[in-house]
Amino acid sequence: MGFMSKKVWFTSIILLLSATFLVSKIPLRAEPEFTYRVHKPESAYNIAKSIKSSTGDSQIIFIVDFSNSMNELINNKTKLEMARDTMAEILPKIPSDVKVGLRVYGHKSGFTYLQGCQASKLVVPLSTGNYREILQGMYSNSAVGWTPITYSLKQSINNDFVGTTGKKHIILLTDGGENCDESPCTYAINLMRERNDVLIDVIAFDIKDAEANNQLRCTALVTSGKFMTAENEADLSKSLFKSVGISKDVKGDIKIQQ
Repeated sequence: MGFMSKKVWFTSIILLLSATFLVSKIPLRAEPEFTYRVHKPESAYNIAKSIKSSTGDSQIIFIVDFSNSMNELINNKTKLEMARDTMAEILPKIPSDVKVGLRVYGHKSGFTYLQGCQASKLVVPLSTGNYREILQGMYSNSAVGWTPITYSLKQSINNDFVGTTGKKHIILLTDGGENCDESPCTYAINLMRERNDVLIDVIAFDIKDAEANNQLRCTALVTSGKFMTAENEADLSKSLFKSVGISKDVKGDIKIQQ
């Protein structure tokens, strides 16, 4: 074999090996790429559930205003009755793995300023499957007192969530601004300087005072929470469902014995 023949033969071998290598990199049509990327609705649900679990946002404390002004009427129905009925609507639709609790304030008038401003109690501790107890607590307390919002937030964050991890989600429903302690806005700002595991949603129910609304808006936004206003029962229901993050179309049923 001459020199040129050897050169041609060697070049042919190189080209053949290169072609073989390139062909091996081309995916076979027998296994198209989409077979590994099948999307199923339950997959999206599991992903969302995983994200939710990783953030720990599976616990909610409702802080509900039972101050005397909750006896005021809107369309011939008290604000408190609207709050009770709306809670009865939403509670059975909250996922069963979410821990829920209830704190109320203003349920006692107190004989002194100090007593009135510490009228806040955890009616139902954080737990799953306790929706009937929460509604029973809503119906067994009366609206008679003042509005110790900041004191209630302090009690909830420092006591109600003890032993829990992850995001501490508070949903505050109030029809007035703070009239006891420091501004809840000031408290929230100082709180966020020390920790970032608290999220406060605020529903301002029929509040006409601009300064009160500003303080409550600050309380929510500084904690990355939502600030919502409600003028009637429909608004209140919409705001609560938005805060919890569930659809009103989800079915649920609870019967309360009064």
